[in-house]
Amino acid sequence: MSASPSAFDRAYEELRARWPEFTEERDVATPYGPTRVHVHGPADGIPLVLLPGGSATGLVWFANAPALGRRFRVHAVDLLGDAGRTERGTPLKGADDLTAWLDAVLDGLGLTRTHLCGHSYGAWLAARYALHAPRRIDRLALLDPTQVFAGFRPGYLLRALPSVLRPNEARARSFLSWETAGRPLDETWQRLYALATTVPGRKLVVGGRPRTAGLRMPVLVLLAEHSRTHDAAKVADKARRALPQAEVTVLPGATHHSLPLSEPEKLNDHLIRFLG
Repeated sequence: MSASPSAFDRAYEELRARWPEFTEERDVATPYGPTRVHVHGPADGIPLVLLPGGSATGLVWFANAPALGRRFRVHAVDLLGDAGRTERGTPLKGADDLTAWLDAVLDGLGLTRTHLCGHSYGAWLAARYALHAPRRIDRLALLDPTQVFAGFRPGYLLRALPSVLRPNEARARSFLSWETAGRPLDETWQRLYALATTVPGRKLVVGGRPRTAGLRMPVLVLLAEHSRTHDAAKVADKARRALPQAEVTVLPGATHHSLPLSEPEKLNDHLIRFLG
């Protein structure tokens, strides 16, 4: 007899139902176990791979998928080591395993070249991967990237600590409310995020900051004006110095955890114009 769905499973399926009609669910074989990818858009569309922040799951892009899917073949990935439908098989030993895993995901999707976009932790991974396999990445978009151009504010880490050490839904919701200054968030996604922090066995691999000066492809850096993870203006300055060719923009009114949900039309406009 199969186990009944968990609260996280129910929230996951509820948010999955918010994706556009004809979204495909693909489980891509990798040496680390099968990876879940949500695929939407025309089969001949320009490939675009989306990497979420921690605990967000690939489903977080549900509000972006309809517009992006009109032009791009969107591939939204559930991260290895995080909550979601990507199974945790062979243990990750370090950040190099993450790039090897993403190599296998792109191979399994048949993507020799693609645009790559990541948010938060997903942006850190996207930057590392673009340095690892530059010939596979046409354009790179980094949304309020963490641990790329600057570290975390100590106050952010201290505020996050209770939900890391003793995770439960209430602490995760309180943390989101603090970081977003209480602005409305989609309730289904907020519940999924909060429950994701409680899923046993989650272990996101971390590593040093990528050597961004080595990025040669066109890069878009979108920073959240009111992000509590870092000082957006200072990070923007560092990004411009590290990547003179990059387009660096601070999104008015946005916070770190309100992306990519907050005002998806504005975010989509930036992405579509940059990605072409």
